[in-house]
Amino acid sequence: MTSKKLVNSVAGCADDTLAGLVACNPNLQLLQGHRVALRSDLDSLKGQVALLSGGGSGHEPAHAGFIGKGMLTGVIVGAVFTSPAVGSILAAIRAVAQAGTVGTLLIVKNYTGDRLNFGLAREQARAEGIPVEMVVIGDDSAFTVLKKAGRRGLCGTVLIHKVAGALAEAGAGLEETTDRVSEVAKAMGTLGVSLSSCSVPGSKPTFELSADEVELGLGIHGEAGVHRIKMATADEIVALMLDHMTSSSNVSHVPVRSGSSVVLMVNNLGGLSFLELGIIADAAVRSLEGRGVKIARALVGTFMSALDMPGISLTLLLVDEPLLKLIDAETTASAWPNVAKVLVTGRKRCRAAPAKPLEAPDPTAAGGAASKQMVLVLERVCATLLGLEERLNALDRAAGDGDCGTTHSCAARAIQGWLKEGLPPASPAQLLSKLSLLLLEKMGGSSGALYGLFLTAAAQPLKAKTDLPAWSAAMDAGLEAMQKYGKAAPGDRTMLDSLWAAGQELQAWKSPGANLQILSKAVKSAEAAAEATRNMEAGAGRASYISSARLDQPDPGAVAAAAILRAILEVLQSQDA
Repeated sequence: MTSKKLVNSVAGCADDTLAGLVACNPNLQLLQGHRVALRSDLDSLKGQVALLSGGGSGHEPAHAGFIGKGMLTGVIVGAVFTSPAVGSILAAIRAVAQAGTVGTLLIVKNYTGDRLNFGLAREQARAEGIPVEMVVIGDDSAFTVLKKAGRRGLCGTVLIHKVAGALAEAGAGLEETTDRVSEVAKAMGTLGVSLSSCSVPGSKPTFELSADEVELGLGIHGEAGVHRIKMATADEIVALMLDHMTSSSNVSHVPVRSGSSVVLMVNNLGGLSFLELGIIADAAVRSLEGRGVKIARALVGTFMSALDMPGISLTLLLVDEPLLKLIDAETTASAWPNVAKVLVTGRKRCRAAPAKPLEAPDPTAAGGAASKQMVLVLERVCATLLGLEERLNALDRAAGDGDCGTTHSCAARAIQGWLKEGLPPASPAQLLSKLSLLLLEKMGGSSGALYGLFLTAAAQPLKAKTDLPAWSAAMDAGLEAMQKYGKAAPGDRTMLDSLWAAGQELQAWKSPGANLQILSKAVKSAEAAAEATRNMEAGAGRASYISSARLDQPDPGAVAAAAILRAILEVLQSQDA
């Protein structure tokens, strides 16, 4: 099946995306009649070397995202995964020459079409008397045996753009710039891995992978890689990639060893989530440093993609201080990241957590009876929530991400673990405060935050008194906090519905002669309110985005809250019996 793409037309993709970039970037201009983007301050480059690069579309932000002071002068763009036209390349060379530049360096990725078209344009320009040089970048470290076509040009080309741009900006001549970047390119390697292929607009995916397979050593045009491996963890895949890239038995390896200093690029091939990208970056840093490699700079993001390919490439560039200064040089290119000019390796990455404030002594701790009762209550609550895990998850799948039961079970296990450490404080205020901190840290999700808010606020009235009116006031304070920050109200089909119904019954505790029987009425009201949520239209939370026609079951949060109250009541009743 042809993949869906947000385009105007398949034929117009390359023109439209380049036009969009230029429309949103005042520092760029299109060259009329050609698929070429140039710096808008071209006339200010008189006396400098111009840098032109390019290739097929589909690699965004490469190549046009790297136009700017300190990087490229301009780019020439082809159709998706297609080399740019010779006529457009020649027009770009003429444009920068007429602006008064002293020569042009063409930075070309090692693909046959690019070499041919840029090479032909170079020869035609030289015949016109324009000084033009060309460097062909091949940084692919996939092939263990060198092929006649040589190493493919991959994401490392972006680092060459940066080095060349810094040299040109510093006033280096055409010959010096060409020689310098040619040497730099020899100390660099890139390797890619992907979970599946990409799909060109109007076409099907370029290759198929089974659910347990990963493609290693692939290029940036949807072509298959050199190995098909079994799915593994991020740490394992990164270790495999670095082993392959740095092995001396691999003819295209990067000679990185313990003590080497490198620039690391973690490049999203287009379809990987930022969450996964961060995990890969962490794995790469840990693996390299574990090998004794010093990471001078780390660049993480999307630099050279392959449309929507869900994969990454790792690039390693051996650097010394002079080369690092070129990497650090200022640039206005929109796609170049704002990289801190400090060493990655050796930097302190963790700050000590602030000390917790000293707790007031628990005046009731010595008795122990109250603490033991609290343990029984909490144990019953935990057992109840663990028993409800599957039901709550099933209820949550209709309106959320299906993890309400899992979240509550996580809270229950955290409380069980805490109870094993010793008796909880007998002071209700301190108990609720402790539970609040525990749930905020361990429970997660919006439920953890809401319970944390409720318990934190409920603890305050109990600092002065712990009689029944104080407990009613605690319920009021908790409900007020939940409404203030959670933005839910009674009738919005949330956990608040159960708690609110119980809170209304507990108002009776503020009257003289009130007793624990009021809690029984409160629990029944909470259970009725939870059941009534099946007929409510969600007004808050994730369920509010779902059609009410699909919400024919009670709200899982309301069910959980009512079950917690029922568990508390049962323990207290058993204690009075």
